[in-house]
This record gives sequence, structure tokens and C-alpha cells, in this order.
Amino acid sequence: MADASSIAYDALKMAVEHVLAKIREGKKLSTEDVLVLYLGTIVGDLKEIRADIARLDHRIDETNKRIDELARSLSAQIDETNKRIDAVQATLLEIQKLLIELVKTRQQ
Repeated sequence: MADASSIAYDALKMAVEHVLAKIREGKKLSTEDVLVLYLGTIVGDLKEIRADIARLDHRIDETNKRIDELARSLSAQIDETNKRIDAVQATLLEIQKLLIELVKTRQQ
């Protein structure tokens, strides 16, 4: 079974076609006919806006995926850099200990 918006759209489409037939025949339009044409225009615009929103949602989702991937990559690089810094600090501590031992042995 079709949803309510689909049924309403089909009904409006039929009403617009009826009004357009009146225009082709040169008949006078009632206030209701003008309103139907106006609603038909609005519905068309709304369909375009919904399509634009769907495209933007898709682009936002794709951008979020790329951001998440970039964040993981940067995190891994930061972790690797931290490991290197830790290794350099350990090496510097060993050098400091050796220098202290060297100074102590020279002072004796």
C-alpha cells in the first residue's frame, strides 16, 4: 500500500493536469484552480529540495568517513612518534648515566 504522501502527490498531479487542460481550452480559472497550480509548483520545488538534501547527506557521510580514516591515520602516526620519543629519551638517559660514571671515574 502506498504511503499518504505518495497518494497526495498523485492526487495533486491529477488536479494540476485537470487545471492545465482548462488552460489549454481557454477556460476561466477559479481561485481553487490557481491554488492547485501554486501547490503543484511548491510540491515540485520540495521534491528538488529533498533531492538536494539527500545528495548533501550523502556527501556529508562520505566526508565523515574520510575524516574518521584521517583521524585513525593521524592517531597511528602520533603513537609511532611517541614511541620514537620514548626510545630517544631512554637513549639519552643511558648516555647521561654513562657520562656520570665517566666523570666519577675520572675524579677518583
